[in-house]
Amino acid sequence: MLKTIGVLFVAISTADAQVAPRSPSRIADSVLALMTLEEKLGQITQAPSAWGQTGPSADGAGERQIREGRVGSFLGIVGAELTRQVQRHAVQESRLKIPLIFGMDVIHGMRTIFPVPLAMAASFDSAATVRAARIAAIEASAMGVHWTFSPMVDIARDARWGRIVEGAGEDPLLGSVMAAAYVRGYQGDDLRSNTSLLATAKHFAAYGGAEAGRDYNIVSVSERDLWDLYLPPFHAALRAGVGSFMASFNEINGTPVHASDWLLTEVLRRQWRFNGLLVSDWTGVWELLNHGIGPDSLTAARRALNAGVDMEMSSTLYRNTLAAEVRAGRYPQAAIDSAVLRVLRAKASLGLFEDPYRGASVERERRDLLTPANRAAAREIARETIVLLTNKTVAGAPALPLRRTIATLAVIGALANDSAAPLGSWNGAGRKDDVVTVLAGLRRALPNVQISYARGVAIDTVRVEGAVSTPGITEAEQLARSADAVILVLGETADMSGEGASRTSIELPGAQLQLAQAVIRAARSASPAKPVIAVLMNGRPLAVPYLADSASALVESWFLGVEHGNALADVLLGDHAPSGKLPVTFPRNTGQVPIYYNHKKTGRPGIEKQKYTSNYIDALLTPQFPFGHGLSYTTFAYANLHASRDSVTVEITNTGTRPGTEVAQLYLRDDAATVTRPVRELRGFRRVTLQPGEKRTLRFALTPNDLALYDRDMRRVVEPGTFTVWVGGSSAATLEGRFTVTGDVVVLSPAPPRFR
Repeated sequence: MLKTIGVLFVAISTADAQVAPRSPSRIADSVLALMTLEEKLGQITQAPSAWGQTGPSADGAGERQIREGRVGSFLGIVGAELTRQVQRHAVQESRLKIPLIFGMDVIHGMRTIFPVPLAMAASFDSAATVRAARIAAIEASAMGVHWTFSPMVDIARDARWGRIVEGAGEDPLLGSVMAAAYVRGYQGDDLRSNTSLLATAKHFAAYGGAEAGRDYNIVSVSERDLWDLYLPPFHAALRAGVGSFMASFNEINGTPVHASDWLLTEVLRRQWRFNGLLVSDWTGVWELLNHGIGPDSLTAARRALNAGVDMEMSSTLYRNTLAAEVRAGRYPQAAIDSAVLRVLRAKASLGLFEDPYRGASVERERRDLLTPANRAAAREIARETIVLLTNKTVAGAPALPLRRTIATLAVIGALANDSAAPLGSWNGAGRKDDVVTVLAGLRRALPNVQISYARGVAIDTVRVEGAVSTPGITEAEQLARSADAVILVLGETADMSGEGASRTSIELPGAQLQLAQAVIRAARSASPAKPVIAVLMNGRPLAVPYLADSASALVESWFLGVEHGNALADVLLGDHAPSGKLPVTFPRNTGQVPIYYNHKKTGRPGIEKQKYTSNYIDALLTPQFPFGHGLSYTTFAYANLHASRDSVTVEITNTGTRPGTEVAQLYLRDDAATVTRPVRELRGFRRVTLQPGEKRTLRFALTPNDLALYDRDMRRVVEPGTFTVWVGGSSAATLEGRFTVTGDVVVLSPAPPRFR
């Protein structure tokens, strides 16, 4: 009888949807009433794929789980034909015909791979981010994916941490803007649309503060830093309507996040009123045992579910331990029901009960994947993310843009002809064959220039000290002497950043520094001397003082996706003026990390070469390149700054001879408060395109929240006093103004749930 009721329910749901779709809550309530305890536990279990690329596993384990209602979601099943096959088992062969939800890490594109998220943040362009995420959602949904584990909105200040590549860098405002943009792009205007993906804000929370930059490590964080630094991007994703959150691997204040009822329930559910789906990270529930939380699997399962983790990814502690506890009266079924309802609501919000396949088809894959329009978008967006770090004068002119009149060009470095590196980590369904390499992009852009290539040295994870002489370096030196100009491509391979890719040294890996030194010496010794343009490909800030000092120009190109080579050529040749800005500070050496612009003053602020201040005795205090830094092929001047508590206005003028786009940045400091404040904080930014000689007045609105802080009682308040503002092209801006806030302390919000 129950089987018949389940079939009738799905049929009625579908029929009703043709007239007016029922609300996700009503659908979830209806389905829950029909479910057995085992089916409920199945719904809150996400299994890794039991299928290969072409079909099911030989033992039929995946099909059995589905037929028995023991799984609610799969991770990593992709492709329209395969997902339709797997979904068919659920909606035709299981008792209640509840559709599966297919999740995947769609991080910076599906088949059309866009710049990695750290690079996207360098654009300071939320519209470009929405555009990239929208294309990714269209492509992924065509391949049968419903749910992406993106955006990663972790703030990161330590370049040793490999996953810095997946986020927006070190600043909470920029991180918040990018978080909201990704959510809007993935989810679109209507989650029920078959071109939308359910987005996930991860990793909740403070995962980017991993101690020693080591992945999966603990995070030692104060309550104040948590609210000031790490939580704002998550709240921005929430305000943008994100459908799910993912718990983080780390612990906070002695409690692993997967067991933190304070963070997941008191903060996320009660204070922020999030009613969506909360998923564990991969085996995050099981890993509570490694953390030492409880003596057995049952304790770990209870702690995680009580804390608020609705769905268990990859491990099966919920499914294997809780049924007996409920039947024995030792665990409340209501706790399981709450989690199941949120899973079912997520499925209903995606329209899976009306169309379990959501229009995924082989025909859509052929039509929607890697289209010419998508490639054009990837190229346009990638150009915005490239950062010009230095550009010296060579023979009376800037080294960049490169002259098209040169006869010969030497391209040197293994990464220049690497089709895997531009895809970066977590590259969806991207393929190396789709990638335009640096070498290929330059050859396309310069068909009349003789371009020679030398690989140079292998890129090893171990940094080589001292002099190195190899046939590859000798060949590179010869090319550098004979060519009119040199493009030297250095950095990391794709697998040197990302998850599980922490590094103790963020200098150039392998013998690349020795290659650079040899090439630059050879180019300088030629007559006439040849310009050497150093191009970085990497997923984290690198310490490259030699290149900053010695290369004719230094360009940060990150991992830009399928159009890497074309986009880079556009910038190097001046078809597109660089406008990217660093979303993270670049240190001079590994010993400076963690390093970030919005630090505190301390009682003895650092003064260069002055002992007994917060300083180093063996290196400069300042970074190689500050947060927000980035040059163009023109110059910009800022003047006439006027500041008040409500707004800041400033004039910006293109003082060069070429059109250009500048990212104007507003920074603010509360000069004297009841608690210590950062030396400055980003409070606004604006992309401005100006013609040569053009002047424009910009106005930045200030809200009470821009002036607010958490006081000693952790209330969000605006305190009276003076505020200093700066506006310019980076966090090192020098044009400043001041205003005063008078009156009493204004309380914007009471204290959040106290840290525990």
